Amino acid sequence: MNVTLAPSSLRGTATAPPSKSYTHRAILASGYAEQATVRDALWSADTRATARAVELFGGTVNRREDGTLEIEGFDGDPEVPADVIDCDNSGTTMRLVTAAAALVDGTSVLTGDESLRSRPQGPLLDALTDLGAEAESTRKNGQAPLVVSGPFSGDSVSIPGDVSSQYITALLLAGAVTADGLEIDLETELKSAPYVDITIEVLADFGVDAEATADGFAVPGGQSYAPEGGEYAVPGDFSSISYPLAAGAIASQDGLRIEGANPSAQGDTAIVDIVDRMGAVVEWNREDGTIDVSKAPLEGIEVSVEDTPDLLPTVATLGAVADGDTRITNAEHVRFKETDRVSAMAEELGKMGVETTETRDSLTVHGDESTIRGATVDGRADHRIVMSLALAGLVADGETTIQGAEHVDVSFPGFFDTLSELGASVDRSE
Repeated sequence: MNVTLAPSSLRGTATAPPSKSYTHRAILASGYAEQATVRDALWSADTRATARAVELFGGTVNRREDGTLEIEGFDGDPEVPADVIDCDNSGTTMRLVTAAAALVDGTSVLTGDESLRSRPQGPLLDALTDLGAEAESTRKNGQAPLVVSGPFSGDSVSIPGDVSSQYITALLLAGAVTADGLEIDLETELKSAPYVDITIEVLADFGVDAEATADGFAVPGGQSYAPEGGEYAVPGDFSSISYPLAAGAIASQDGLRIEGANPSAQGDTAIVDIVDRMGAVVEWNREDGTIDVSKAPLEGIEVSVEDTPDLLPTVATLGAVADGDTRITNAEHVRFKETDRVSAMAEELGKMGVETTETRDSLTVHGDESTIRGATVDGRADHRIVMSLALAGLVADGETTIQGAEHVDVSFPGFFDTLSELGASVDRSE
């Protein structure tokens, strides 16, 4: 699907979609449980992949008309999958499920689409091998397809922390149901640390203890997953909130309100401070879970995305509108997402007249040297690239057409509907 946007003035209220990160963890935690109900879940291409994996391990996932998920879990004892586990485009699914597969007394095969099959899994495979499982890449390159045979029996492992925090999340989730638990020592500094905080928060909500240690993380064994009252509610997604928040900062006429912005462990809550620092008028009522944002002249700033990699595309677009330079640092790990998001934003914004300077670990957007004009751009089969380019289309001179816009379904299925309801000119075509 292609989407064409024209310059627009926005107003009104947007509701944040549920968190993708929390939903992934809640679905798999429910799989580890005997049974659980997950309310306010994001039902997207990515989270459906995690639900399919739970079913292949012996659970069932039923979605009610109101979106609530009723999950019968495999109760800490996943069975040998009857089919290949297709993780589609979801890196979170593949990494979390790979560790679950290492609990199986048998063999599991995991794969995904072309993009996912290019993403690094090697450190997690090495860790599971060190724990006594057999875990390998069929192409011997640390990338899917993966073949995993368990069960693993070790109780301590070391792993780098600077490739993906999802490796640590996967090990913590699986380690809780082993006999001896798991101590995880980090060989390097942890990137995207707030995502492990999310994991520990979800584990606690499911009655599972896990903690940070001097050397990494630890989770005791022999635990059972059981949310209080049998239910878990997913909070709003601040990665997704970044898009209407940025839209309000650059294209609102009378201000814009975002609902569902309740505080949580999400590192991407940093977007509120980033937009404020750049000069927009922002008020976050944490008690009510609302954010009010109004357009104002923006100034370039320096932003580290070491712990918030998903914010890079949004901040890059804000930088294109701002005066001066916006320098995004500690960004090397952002190159290993659905696409190389550093280069993707530099190249696609470049088609729209935006000047950038790219290094291995940073992206600088030169707002003063840029005049944003409409163009045909490629969404790179990446939901966050698509949505960030859509923001640029709201303020470009002329129409902007985004190719492959359907990929917003990964995390924000109603994104273009939301923009339209706020007053944006949105035209869809096949």
